[in-house]
This record gives sequence, C-alpha cells and structure tokens, in this order.
Amino acid sequence: MNILIYEDDNWKNLTPLSYIRPVFELRCGFSSLLDKIVSILPEKEIFLWVRDYLKELCKSKFSFKVNSEEFLKDDVLLINGRWLVNKNIEFDFSEEIIYLKDGDVVYGIIKKETLNKYWNGNIDEFVRNLLKNLKSKETDLTLIKYPWNLIHFNSEIIKYEFEKNKKSGILGKVSDKAVIYGPEEKVYVGENSEIYPFVVLDVTNGPIYIEKSVKIFPFSVIIGPAYIGEKTQIMPGAKIREGNSFGPVCRIGGEVEESIFHSYSNKYHDGFIGHSYIGEFVNLGALTTNSDLKNDYSNVSVYLNGKPIDTGELKVGSFIGDHTKTSIGTLFNTGTIVGLMCNITSENILPKYFPSFVWFVGGKFMKGYGLEYSLNTAKIAMERRDRILSKEEEEVIRKVYEITENERKTYIEKSRKKIKGGKNE
Repeated sequence: MNILIYEDDNWKNLTPLSYIRPVFELRCGFSSLLDKIVSILPEKEIFLWVRDYLKELCKSKFSFKVNSEEFLKDDVLLINGRWLVNKNIEFDFSEEIIYLKDGDVVYGIIKKETLNKYWNGNIDEFVRNLLKNLKSKETDLTLIKYPWNLIHFNSEIIKYEFEKNKKSGILGKVSDKAVIYGPEEKVYVGENSEIYPFVVLDVTNGPIYIEKSVKIFPFSVIIGPAYIGEKTQIMPGAKIREGNSFGPVCRIGGEVEESIFHSYSNKYHDGFIGHSYIGEFVNLGALTTNSDLKNDYSNVSVYLNGKPIDTGELKVGSFIGDHTKTSIGTLFNTGTIVGLMCNITSENILPKYFPSFVWFVGGKFMKGYGLEYSLNTAKIAMERRDRILSKEEEEVIRKVYEITENERKTYIEKSRKKIKGGKNE
C-alpha cells in the first residue's frame, strides 16, 4: 500500500498563508499539519500531490515523491493535507471506504483498481469521482478550512503534542531567579536554551515547551499552553499570554495572545498581536497592533476571495502573508487579511484587506517599487538569518505575483479614483 497526501482546491480559502506553501505545511501547535499526519502513518511509501506551480519547490523541500503517478501501482491510503491530527488513529485497511468531515474527505482506503479507473491527473475531479462511487462515513476528525481554524485549535494541539512527546525537564539553563509557577513537569526546556532572571513560566493552565537554543530575556512572562521554536528569542518584558506557537528563529516582544508565528518573523517591540497567524519573514514595526474583538461582541467577518465571510468566532485578529513589513504604529482592524510581500505604513485604522505585493502609503494602495525590489529585499532579510532565497522559491513568488495581478491592479485603480475625487481610503 502507498500513501498519498494531497491538497485540494480549498487552498484558496487559506490564502495568503498558502500562496507559497502547500496547505499541509501550515503550522498549528508544535509542528506542521504534514508532520502530524506523518507521525500516525504506518511504514509505507509516502507521496505528495500539490498544485502545479508548487511542484518543483516541494520537490526541493521534501524527501517524498511529489506529483508522481507511481502511487497508482498499489492500493492507497488517501489523506487530505488539511487534516489536523489531534488523536491517534488505527487505520483499517480491510474495507474500501472514505471518511469525511462535513462532506469533505479526511482520508480513505482506495483499491488499486479504483484508482486506475477514476484517476485523470486532476486531484479535485478524482476525489469527487471517488465520493460519487465509493462508500463513505462521517467522522469527528478535524479539517482546517480557514486560517482562523488554526488559531481556534492551537491551544488544544499544544496540550496534545506535549503529552504525545512525553518530554519534560530542564536541559538548558534556568536562572535561580526565574520562576516556574505551577507543576514543573509541565515545562520542557531544550538544550542550550537559557531562561534569564526574573522570567515567569506559568503552567497552571497548560504546558510550556521550549525548543533548543532559545533565549527568554528578563522580565518576560510566558503563560501556557505555549510552544517556543528553536533559536527563537523572547524580548525583555514580553507578555506571552496563553495559546501561542512561535516557529523557529522568531523575535517576539510586547504582548501576544493565541497567535501563531510561522518562522523567521520579527515582532521585536511593544504592541499587541492577538488571535493571528503571521507568515514567514514578516517584520512588524514598533507598536504594530491588531484588534481581535469587536466593540459590539458580534462575530468577526473576514474578507476572503472577494467576499466577506462570517468566521463564527468572537475573536479574530490578522492573517499576514510572508515577507510583509509594517511601519511603526500600524493599527490593524479586527479580522484583517494582509497579502504576500506588502509594505504597510500607519494611517489611523487601516482597511481590512490588502492584496499581495501592494504598498499602503498615505491612505492609498500603491504598486511600490515593483516585484524585483521586493525580491531583493526578501533576499537581504533571509541572508540575515542564514537563509538563501532558492530558485524554486523565487519562481513560486513570481507565479503568485501573476495570480494576484488583477486583484492588485483593481485596488490600486480604485484608490487612485478616490484620491482624485477628494476621498481617502
């Protein structure tokens, strides 16, 4: 039996976070969705299927075969890459069946004969044909559909993965002037990590897992559940409230609540970020702050794929695409989407949606200095963290620039017309 982990057309509902990565590379808790899926799989050959423009990038990133039809040579365990694994699963390979969550495929056992009967090279059509012709069953498993789902489940997943990892104890250095408030078995501090004096680790309501080579500077408070990735630094006086996951090599200061920082991103200074997902190589200027709660306590709506969507959530912050930068004093509205490689300057309360690759200056959308300038800035930022922008990554960014071009031009043109008419954004 082979294993095929795929992404479906729902990747569009996870933009801007999914523009330059497959959906299963999004993070929740300690790790990516893919890491969690792989952790429960039997010892079988794993294949990945992604949208075409990500194919070469994924080949360079993963050790698995990507978009290879070799998976058709045997029966297949078919897995939706949006599956958020939050419990162990015992797979039963004796029956050909598809397991669903609210009508969407989570995983299925597909016979070789069925694969070859319905496979036509289009993963979405293939899955639809399987659903029409095979037995299916609803489950209580979890699929990620929108970016805010990752935030909703983050605290739960941190607790689950802490218990699953079965790690606690202090391998790094903890000052005798730092405090672990609550049961010490709920704390793990990895090798070469350092907890400075006057730091409080509060595990009364959830565990704190600190990877290796992390620095937690003085007068910081970290409230569990929390996950701090490798080589991340928590700045002096930071208030890390419950439910946060910070990927590797982040710099986090100020106040953060129930948020995910993917990796290599900076929120170095004061300001509040809550119920948000921050992409990779994002830099939030001093006092950048988002609202995550409406004054009338109604559900937050988010503008996605050209229309507002009721999230069904009371608290929703910002979802910020990779390589975006904000100026000092930037104030984001409740439920804001910011695209890839944007440059945002403060202008009172900002719009709730920013297309990818725009600059927002003086209250209007602009094209800025163009794609080549943005790519050069990305290369500089990445080299500062010992990363190189690969040829495959650059090609994907260029493709996303094309994909988002019409939307970007529309926003810029509308902004120009409003300015000419004497009205500002």
